[in-house]
Amino acid sequence: MPTVKTTLPEIVVLISGSGSNLQAIIDQIENGSLHASIVAVISNKPNVKGLERAQHHGIPAHVLDHTQFDDREAYDQALQALIDQFNPKLIILAGFMRILSKSFVKHYQGKMLNIHPSLLPKHKGLHTHARAIEAGDEEHGCSVHFVTPELDGGPIVGHRKVTIKAHDTEDSLAKRVQQQEHMLYPLCAKLFVDGRLTLTQAGPTLDGITIIEGGLDLTDTDDL
Repeated sequence: MPTVKTTLPEIVVLISGSGSNLQAIIDQIENGSLHASIVAVISNKPNVKGLERAQHHGIPAHVLDHTQFDDREAYDQALQALIDQFNPKLIILAGFMRILSKSFVKHYQGKMLNIHPSLLPKHKGLHTHARAIEAGDEEHGCSVHFVTPELDGGPIVGHRKVTIKAHDTEDSLAKRVQQQEHMLYPLCAKLFVDGRLTLTQAGPTLDGITIIEGGLDLTDTDDL
């Protein structure tokens, strides 16, 4: 399979569903805000909307169906081999609903980002919006973090917050958080591909300065 080469920093995006965060990143690339190129979109599920989004924008779309593999390690080895054909600068997990093996994560240490719909470290895992309401939280939001073997536990880059309203339902809260995701994720991707965001032994740094524990509050920031 030939590797697509560009003069821009190259990104591979992993998805499992609709790819709304993928679309947000595509939009920022196409409007010139994010100077990068998505060289491949890979889904572990066939026939999802995210694949259509990629194809619509002329981005190579690949399906690597996890149900066709005997175990997690076998799947991750195949996924790693596919990604490595593109040698991307950054790997974006955009709703990729797979727990990744330690060996896979280690292979891409420091160059793989994930977004999670909560203010990490609160509410790791699933059903974050319902859990935030049930917990009586006043604030909720989304966080971008570097990926480590710990589920939703990697070093946090930044977050955006929303206020939980008295009448909020899981669905209404999810919609407002998703709007924040679509601003936060492209911004963090931009910081990384521009060389400003890195992961060191001391943690994530922005412009050489260690990011505070819990990540940067980027709620009112559209650019840095």
